[in-house]
Amino acid sequence: MILLRHGQSEFNLHMAALGRDPGIIDPKLTPLGHVQARHAAEALIGQKITRIIASPYTRTMQTAAPIARSRAMKLQLHPLVRERYALACDVGRPATALASVWPEHDFAHIGEAWWPAVEEPADQVMARAALFRAEMAALPDQETTLVVSHWGFILAMTGTHAVNGQILQCDPHADGPSEVIWQH
Repeated sequence: MILLRHGQSEFNLHMAALGRDPGIIDPKLTPLGHVQARHAAEALIGQKITRIIASPYTRTMQTAAPIARSRAMKLQLHPLVRERYALACDVGRPATALASVWPEHDFAHIGEAWWPAVEEPADQVMARAALFRAEMAALPDQETTLVVSHWGFILAMTGTHAVNGQILQCDPHADGPSEVIWQH
């Protein structure tokens, strides 16, 4: 499968400048984040993509949008590929609120509060990544599936500290990382 970390979000921008959680819930992409999303779409032009999965956060849907548009594809929203819940940006918006902003997407299968209520331990993120890896391994189009996700989830899947807009390959049949360091 192909993994893509979302473009720079308002949270990423302010966190880097302040060095602490700026308290932005479900942040949108910055202008640079939109550029990164367009660059990812351009970088994937020659890549066969049969499915696009994204987490239900605004920043991932915004990152996936130019790719989906250019291929006339719909996003499949999947809470398993969400970020590790640890900071304000990891609080999502209720499915009904997202559906009013993104009417082209199907939120019917997503619970109203689809993110955890408390900080998610690293072992739970690793277990969630292993579950998703198994789901993907069972798909016939796993090699041509694009997953638009987050730093923590991509770290749990690959052991890589992906930067905003980075594209990586991931074999769902391979073992996930045995250990990861959860610091940016």
